[in-house]
Amino acid sequence: MSAGKLYVGRRIREIREAAKLTQASFAERIGISTSYLNQIENNQRPVSASVLVSLAERFGIDFSSISMNDSDRLVSMLTEALADPVFAAQSPSAQELKLIVQNAPVFAQALLSCHQAYRRNSEQLASLDGHIHNLSPEPTAYEEVRDFFHFVGNYIHDLDLAGERLAKKLDLPNSDANAALAKYLESKHGLQVRRTASDEPTLRRFDANSRTLYLNPYLPAATRSFQMAFQVATLEQEARIEAIAKRADFRTIDAHEVCKAGLRNYFAGATILPYQSFLTTAKQLRHDLALIATRFGASLEQVAHRLSTLQRPGLKGVPVFFARVDRAGNITKRHSAAKLQFARYGAACPLWNVHQAFEAPGRIIRQLAQTPDGVRFLCISTELAKGHGGFGTPQPHYAISIGCEVSYAQDFVYADGLDLGSKTAYEPIGISCRICERVDCPQRAVPPLKSKLIVHRDRRDILPYQIS
Repeated sequence: MSAGKLYVGRRIREIREAAKLTQASFAERIGISTSYLNQIENNQRPVSASVLVSLAERFGIDFSSISMNDSDRLVSMLTEALADPVFAAQSPSAQELKLIVQNAPVFAQALLSCHQAYRRNSEQLASLDGHIHNLSPEPTAYEEVRDFFHFVGNYIHDLDLAGERLAKKLDLPNSDANAALAKYLESKHGLQVRRTASDEPTLRRFDANSRTLYLNPYLPAATRSFQMAFQVATLEQEARIEAIAKRADFRTIDAHEVCKAGLRNYFAGATILPYQSFLTTAKQLRHDLALIATRFGASLEQVAHRLSTLQRPGLKGVPVFFARVDRAGNITKRHSAAKLQFARYGAACPLWNVHQAFEAPGRIIRQLAQTPDGVRFLCISTELAKGHGGFGTPQPHYAISIGCEVSYAQDFVYADGLDLGSKTAYEPIGISCRICERVDCPQRAVPPLKSKLIVHRDRRDILPYQIS
């Protein structure tokens, strides 16, 4: 499977079946032979440029919708799972993994689910304290919901359109979001927006009896408007949200409810930052986070997160990754529409510049980075405080990071002045130490799972072992 060639047989088959055409009819429609189409659908031959053009002309298919992003995510996750010692006797090649993902994605996801259950069971057995009856191989509610958003590309079409319609009705972002949303809640739903008591720690509280939405008086304006948009979701979008969560078929009620909360948040973001207006502005301002935030009256985190959701068919933005990391290195939010994928287990690479952001509060930290597979990225990170009170109140600190493959770097103002063509400008980073192939990394926390270690009695380097 040569680099650069597009093997998307399953996607082509889905397009044909959606049009309710036989292979012969479909092949005739796009001007190729039935045998050639059969080979394409079985990933025996790549899709040519002329076939892509025919698909676009005859079926209105957007080239970007026939992307490898979903396959990239699955291949990355399978690679990490198969690095587990339990698979030591089986080492499928990258080509074999791509074939599995492209031809049998449901099987690939089933394998990941099995491995996840195995890991959780093993971890619980390792810490067994006599309560063996409590063992459960099920993923946590948050893990299950995280995977749901991951596999839908962090884009929910129906909610995105609904949020955009509401933004248009309220003339956002041209009008003040706080005033517009408060007026809308009152006129449409008879709901008053009031402040909570100064000593109440709650961000948002809705009293259905008095039809009052209470908001913390110390919230930033961007958070206040987001919470009001969230309330609109609970009043107007519950049927749609329930249907989406139901289709996801979660294992537990907890996961179902966590997902619904995430979907309400999604609607709120789609309202405050309406898709087409946001996409146009991001392009015009070359993805300058501060300027975009000012234009929409949003926070830097809201803007960065929204950039990672620009996956609307036929109107996609630059594929970026987004993550939020706490001081301990835990990734508390994550999504990637780019080739960079985040580890499902363990911490993030210590060489990634997101960790440096804590050392320079308020500054934008730039990094040119290269992963072990040779892919190069522009990474942008900054530190944020999430508190909403005065002196003595908790002030959680996070760092957020967004980035793109270097081929898109010129679309970002943050690439200005960087030597994108210099090999030495790129710092080596990985996904996670446990699967990283680099043998000479001085920041390595743990050895890679499938490598043999060599320990010298009479020699000690930075690491206490060598990786064979």
